[in-house]
Amino acid sequence: MKQLNWWLPLAALLITFTSCNDTNKPIKTLKQTDFPAPPIAEVRPDTFVNFGQTRIDNYFWLKDKNDPKVIDYLQAENRYTDTVMASTKELQETIYNEVVGRIKEDDESYPSFSDGYYYYSRTEKGKQYRTYCRRKGSMEAPEEILFDLNTMAEGKTAFIFGGYSVSPDNSKVAYLFNETGSYAEFVMKIRELASGEEIGFTVIGAASVAWANDNSTLFYSTIDETLRSNRIYRRALDEREATPVYEESDTRFSTYVSGSKTKEYIFIGSASSTTSEERFIPADRPQDSFTLFLPREQGVEYSVHAHKEQFYVRYKDKEKLNGMIYSVPLDAHSDKTQWQVVMPHRDDARIEGIDVLKDYLLVERRINGLSEISITPLTGGEATTISFPEPVYSATLSGNPEYDATTFRYSYTSLNRPTTLFEYDITSGETAKLKEQEIPSGFNPDDYVVERLWADAPDGVKVPMAIVYRKGLKRDGSNPALLYSYGSYGSSSDVYFSASFYSLIDRGFVFGIAQIRGGSDLGEQWYEDGKLMKKKNSFTDFIACSEKLINDGYTSPDRLAAMGGSAGGLLMGAVVNMRPDLYQTIVAQVPFVDVVTTMLDETLPLTTGEYEEWGNPNEEESFNYMLSYSPYDNVEAKEYPNMLITGGINDSQVLFHEPAKWTAKLRSLKTDDNILLLHMNMDSGHGGATGRYDGIKDTAFEFAFILNRVGIGK
Repeated sequence: MKQLNWWLPLAALLITFTSCNDTNKPIKTLKQTDFPAPPIAEVRPDTFVNFGQTRIDNYFWLKDKNDPKVIDYLQAENRYTDTVMASTKELQETIYNEVVGRIKEDDESYPSFSDGYYYYSRTEKGKQYRTYCRRKGSMEAPEEILFDLNTMAEGKTAFIFGGYSVSPDNSKVAYLFNETGSYAEFVMKIRELASGEEIGFTVIGAASVAWANDNSTLFYSTIDETLRSNRIYRRALDEREATPVYEESDTRFSTYVSGSKTKEYIFIGSASSTTSEERFIPADRPQDSFTLFLPREQGVEYSVHAHKEQFYVRYKDKEKLNGMIYSVPLDAHSDKTQWQVVMPHRDDARIEGIDVLKDYLLVERRINGLSEISITPLTGGEATTISFPEPVYSATLSGNPEYDATTFRYSYTSLNRPTTLFEYDITSGETAKLKEQEIPSGFNPDDYVVERLWADAPDGVKVPMAIVYRKGLKRDGSNPALLYSYGSYGSSSDVYFSASFYSLIDRGFVFGIAQIRGGSDLGEQWYEDGKLMKKKNSFTDFIACSEKLINDGYTSPDRLAAMGGSAGGLLMGAVVNMRPDLYQTIVAQVPFVDVVTTMLDETLPLTTGEYEEWGNPNEEESFNYMLSYSPYDNVEAKEYPNMLITGGINDSQVLFHEPAKWTAKLRSLKTDDNILLLHMNMDSGHGGATGRYDGIKDTAFEFAFILNRVGIGK
């Protein structure tokens, strides 16, 4: 989700001061008119009428990437971006080297034990992708390379590895990959590990896979023309054709297949954003028909976790939004009168995830926006809770594949604490540090201050945000700042350590993460209050957080930048329409901005499944509400901040034409002389460059744009 390059004989460094050894003398601020004229997209009006309202879209034609004129326009925008950004080449290189200096280039994940093998992955200096490996019985045993992604990606402009599943006898592996940068269009192949040869069959458009216990039969899901995972198939390695075993006909739902940790079951899960349903068969009997666990009920979500003596079910409905956990008899799963409460619902604690071991239930919960991990003995006894002392942090269960284990792993991070993997011994209560993210160039957490702030939303709600900055910062409004958020799909904007963001922080930036409604940061109701007909709460929450930073002297409107990607790009588009005066710079990565037109087109990926998040624009009330905030539809003739907009030609989540159309419309209407750039990745999709070094170059580009706009050139 990032990219660009530049030239120019002059220093296109803006605003007021330089950094490092330079004095704070004013620098000439270059504006749009200091550069050659930007590309102007051809106007081809298309008219749309809905509920008596007429919309004219001058740039609807840009959706067709098979039209040579569309490609010409995108390439013209990229050339213009290169021209404007040329003077920052040195700054980009500096930032790139800084970020690379903070990562351990030759590194190895901590091994995870499963079915007699230690599995791990490693990176090598100079190589873009990971290598996946295993060793039998001991880390002293010979290394087996499962996948060298660098070899697999050789000669490809983009490459995404979608994961792998090893057969129960450890002899074969099914794996997913794509060469387009798309997050949806994966190819599945099967490899014999001893020989390294491809065997069996190939599936185009696979989305998930699970092995039966016969080591020959696979279950897998495939996508339809809208990229929705909608069918489950069964096929043995020596069979000529696959057998369909389930089709999800409700276009709001996607369906996936998985195996249980106990190795006893194959599960089919179907889910929309509000409702779910599961089916299962014994993994020993792949020819059986799948048994429905519990019929779907609108607004009810559940997930089934197998134990050899019972099932454990995470359950949520409209009255118990934060979820609860039941134990369920193996032979009475459809009779809810037989279900026993293991963890009751709490209004103040959202269940984020669970893991079932032979003797213990592990639960990750979020309380007041912060994580805790609880351990409940299944044979009776008091639960134990792992809590954390810092004011702002993230802690998650991490990599616990063994059913019989008496230990589990969790990762911990904060804005100034590198990610660390711990192992907790349940029987002794002792915690061991397994691996800490290394910062080769050096890093002292005590050089920085982390705070949790609360902003006042217009409706009186307190909105949390976390910020980090170097010690000694003066709250006089002179500091540059970058505020980030997402705020959709119930996805929390968790704090985390980022090696890249310190290239901003060490240059005097305040970096903040706003935990706005639309995420689940303060529980499931927090999500409900930022979706559908309450979506605007996400935008006003972010604006409130921005105002908090300004009013408390951390920054000022002419020093504040904001960033968000995908649905967070929608957030950027909405707030820049509502309050352009608050921001000096906006970075919108692969933004979802053409809300109404996209959601009216059921042939596009993800559309119908999104109705429960945004609303159905075929209904007048929803149409009017969505139209009232859709960033593309609400562009006006007024002044906008400096803006960098990114896209990916192969994006399956937010199609490339959305950022392209938005840029074109902004160019035609904005009345300011600020810089507006579009960079379209012509090789990849939603995540931008797929190689790790190329991804760092993208980050360096985005940060150079932000720094340039606030007058920092080194």
